[in-house]
Amino acid sequence: MHRRLIVPSALAASLLLAIPASAADYAPGAPGIGDPYYPASGNGGYDVSHYDLRLKYQPKTDLLEGTATILATTTQNLSRFNLDLGLKVSEVRVNGKKARFTATGDHELEITPATPLEKNRSISVVVRYAGKPSQLKIGGWTAWHRTPDGGVAAQEPDSAVWWFPSNDHPLDKATYDVSVSVPDGTQAISNGVLQSQSSRLGWTRFNWRSDKPQASYLATLAVGKFDITTDKTDKGLPVLNAYSKDLGANAGAARASIERTAEVAEWLEEVFGPYPFNALGGYVPNVTSGYALETQTRPFYSPRQFANGANVSVVVHELAHQWYGDSVSVDGWKDIWVNEGFARYSQWLWSEKEGEGTAQELADYVYAQHPADDPFWTVKPGDPGPDKQFDLAVYDRGALALQALRNEIGDEDFFAVLKGWPTAYAYGNAEVGDFVRYAERVSGKPLAGLFDTWLYQPTRPAAPVAAASRIARSSAATANPVQPKSWQKIAATNTIHDHGHDH
Repeated sequence: MHRRLIVPSALAASLLLAIPASAADYAPGAPGIGDPYYPASGNGGYDVSHYDLRLKYQPKTDLLEGTATILATTTQNLSRFNLDLGLKVSEVRVNGKKARFTATGDHELEITPATPLEKNRSISVVVRYAGKPSQLKIGGWTAWHRTPDGGVAAQEPDSAVWWFPSNDHPLDKATYDVSVSVPDGTQAISNGVLQSQSSRLGWTRFNWRSDKPQASYLATLAVGKFDITTDKTDKGLPVLNAYSKDLGANAGAARASIERTAEVAEWLEEVFGPYPFNALGGYVPNVTSGYALETQTRPFYSPRQFANGANVSVVVHELAHQWYGDSVSVDGWKDIWVNEGFARYSQWLWSEKEGEGTAQELADYVYAQHPADDPFWTVKPGDPGPDKQFDLAVYDRGALALQALRNEIGDEDFFAVLKGWPTAYAYGNAEVGDFVRYAERVSGKPLAGLFDTWLYQPTRPAAPVAAASRIARSSAATANPVQPKSWQKIAATNTIHDHGHDH
């Protein structure tokens, strides 16, 4: 028998390799991702790449049963980590092995894997859960809409915790497969492309795929009885629109608006560049809310958006978000202007295109409408605070800032910025400051002062300052503003940001 000779240095090295990192090297992931507006949102220690959600929903009882498979990569040595979920969990597995778990706070699921997780490792997490989303209240409100024939998840800044476990913050985007089983005669609508549909033993399963990075609040689920229209754009993009069968008097106006989705998207491509996702569409469930939401590829519209007739302006707003808000998302919720200021300005550009008032005329009208003592001017669109995040000023004053920018740098550079920005930051996240610096690079002009005036000062820009930005240049225009023809339609979408809670 031959014995292998191991020299001391080799022996020491082999022993070092055999000794695992000490427990002190592993720590829990943070219970929040670090957003100052919403400290409990999201989690630290890992980055999700994909969600596979396999669900079953019974409209009669509002019972949702789910198995979520989450693929992620650790960003630190983890002893445990959190997911955001409000429903009751029955089992968790990490890398195939059962893990300990406990529910804490309003929506934290603390998971302790059987063995600690090393940094930069791919992991799989399987969570089995069930519950009635409409019975889940967090901070006294719910993101789940109960409807006469089902339920809908669509809310901002949070909705995921009512129906699937996630790292619930826009900083951690992922791709999605959503498979939903519902009783025959009922449909399940989600993001992206309908991959397949099959029926068995009284239940129909719908399989949806969203193949580009998507923030968790932009994931949507709608179960009910819908009339569905399908089509394809000239470029072959699938278009699917869905309308609840019981929209009543709003049904015609809703269809007359949303059936123009492909037309609006084609126009927006001229302004913002290529459409960034794999599907188009919209849906109108029978909910009592008044807002709309840019759920990715398939915006959610409340029927009340069409109570006064067709309104394509709201479609323009939500589709503009597919570039500004969905593809390029907020870095933190304080950066909401990079979503809403641009979506509102797209409505002004649509008005300009339709000959119903130029963006300049709309900017002049907004400025004149709000005197210096109007609280409108105390809201800072560049950092409005969580209580004013969806204030009208974020939208209208936010759009004013863009008209001021357009006047400062000229149309050629301005529209180069609008088109270049969604490409430069595609599928990522950005701060307001990132946009300012990008506009400076494209235009070659210093712009910090302009954005400070229009986005950050809690006062109305004085008339000479506004005039320098070519906003309401004459005193007569300020004293007796002429209302642009499109104003009523745009103002009718102001409830777009009334999300029904004080989160």
